[in-house]
Amino acid sequence: MRPALSLCMIVRNEERNLPACLASVRPLSPEIVIVDTGSTDATPRIAADHGASVFAFDFSFVDFAAARNHGLARATGRWILVLDADETLDSATLPLLEPLLAGPADTGFYLERHNHACDAVTTLTTTKLDHAVRLFPNRPEYRYRGRVHETVDASILATGGRLATTAIRIQHSFATDPESRRRRNHRYIGILKEELAAHPDDDSRLDFLAAEYHQLEMYAEATAVAERIALLRPNDARAHLFAGVYHLLYQPDLLRARADFLRALELRPGYPEALSFLHRLDETENSASQPDPPAPGATY
Repeated sequence: MRPALSLCMIVRNEERNLPACLASVRPLSPEIVIVDTGSTDATPRIAADHGASVFAFDFSFVDFAAARNHGLARATGRWILVLDADETLDSATLPLLEPLLAGPADTGFYLERHNHACDAVTTLTTTKLDHAVRLFPNRPEYRYRGRVHETVDASILATGGRLATTAIRIQHSFATDPESRRRRNHRYIGILKEELAAHPDDDSRLDFLAAEYHQLEMYAEATAVAERIALLRPNDARAHLFAGVYHLLYQPDLLRARADFLRALELRPGYPEALSFLHRLDETENSASQPDPPAPGATY
């Protein structure tokens, strides 16, 4: 009998994280398909002990989408669930999966990802929330794209599918090391540039390129990419909003920032973020137009 759900993962040297990840999905009794990209620790054995089918994958050429699709092609479940080894499904939200698995087989679902980052130096933990499509029907046309920052969203939409949100939560805990993060940022920038050179019409890579530059605090480069995105997507209100944010906060050009926010509002009337930044821009200009207060003790 065909399983209802296949858990698909790519892993490498994850012997510390993998047991908790796999334990979190055990109540769902999924088929487990794991693509190993070159582990030298006990990761493959741990996966096999949990009943996973483990497939080796040559990762000498970095391509995360290819690795993920290698696993998707071997999954037999009606639905695909994608997790990383340092993630776990929140047990309180597992009951929300059942009605989705019985629903239309043309919808990919965003799951809430709660990212708990522990700074390796200060030991301080910060939590940020984002959303990612991690649950979708097992259809051959639904495949990941992108050598880094790979996503499945575009292929679902391109074939007439839909995307929807859920309250299913993923808990993502990881330690951050500033130097290793910077090395990764630079490595990903190089790969993204290679992708753009090979596929100049794929402007989705630009969003990730801007984010990598931003994380490195290379704001001039991030601003230039944001401007390029707005030119390529003239009718995308969000693209103009982000260009305006860079022109306001990181590469101050208040005239261009105002034009960006007004264009965003033209495309999306009442856009709350654009209105908020316009208000902030007005305050900045009003403050700049006021004379500096006299220094203490000064006389005129």
